[in-house]
Amino acid sequence: MPEATPGSLTPRTVVITGASDGIGAAAARFLTRRGDNVVIVGRSPGKTRAIAGELASDYVIADFARLDDVRSLAQTLRERYPVIHVLANNAGGIMSKREDTVDGHEKTLQVNHLAPFLLTNLLIDRLSASRAIVINTASVANSLYGRLDLSDLDARQKYSPNRAYGNAKLANILFTRELDFRYRDSGPESATPGAIATAAFHPGIVGTSFAADSTSHLRFVYRTVLGRLMLTPDRGADTLNWLATTRPGIDWVRGEYYEKRMIQKANKRAYDTLLAHDLWELSAEMVGLPSERAGQSALEH
Repeated sequence: MPEATPGSLTPRTVVITGASDGIGAAAARFLTRRGDNVVIVGRSPGKTRAIAGELASDYVIADFARLDDVRSLAQTLRERYPVIHVLANNAGGIMSKREDTVDGHEKTLQVNHLAPFLLTNLLIDRLSASRAIVINTASVANSLYGRLDLSDLDARQKYSPNRAYGNAKLANILFTRELDFRYRDSGPESATPGAIATAAFHPGIVGTSFAADSTSHLRFVYRTVLGRLMLTPDRGADTLNWLATTRPGIDWVRGEYYEKRMIQKANKRAYDTLLAHDLWELSAEMVGLPSERAGQSALEH
């Protein structure tokens, strides 16, 4: 299968998580109209099937609060699609109280960070071979509330809804930067067989069901006049669509954090390369992937 590039006539395979509603659904509509083969991934069977039916798209049901669902999703994608050109890690959520998933992790962290981290890594060879674009939906909450503490990543000692969400969104940006560091093409002599272009973005304050349907206090904002001042899903999806359809390294800078198609300043900790490395290794250990930490732990015992 020939490699597809933004603007080419060859249909690309684009996987969008959290695509049953909001900016994910808006991006799916835009990219389908453009001619891409979009795979809809969503938690709600009804909503996911509805948008997939509207677009005549493939779909997969997966609940990111269950890592086994993420593993099954990755296996399904690998079986169905030998090449994946774009992976948009867009699924997310915010909770009003601390809750552990069936995997034993704080739910906000797992849904927003650990699950997309796992999915990306389980597809990493396919993404690298196809020189894919990986887009991570972050949030300005990374700057407002992000206080990432690797010794308490599951927020067992300190928890608030805003802090948990801010930490997860900061983790998205750190993951983006470390993914860029590990899988950016470094030339024809590189040991890396392919290259992954990646970026994170803040969609803006979008009037979707993201918080309106959540257990967060933010749902009350959506029922006030402020809710009517928020961006439409189409406008919120604009930067995602732009990243997915333009040229990395030419039209946008790999590994950066964007808003309104422009590089934005993130939390100062987002630029800590050691933190990005250590978060990657800890996240790998938490989701059962090989990690340097696991090797060190085995040696210590």
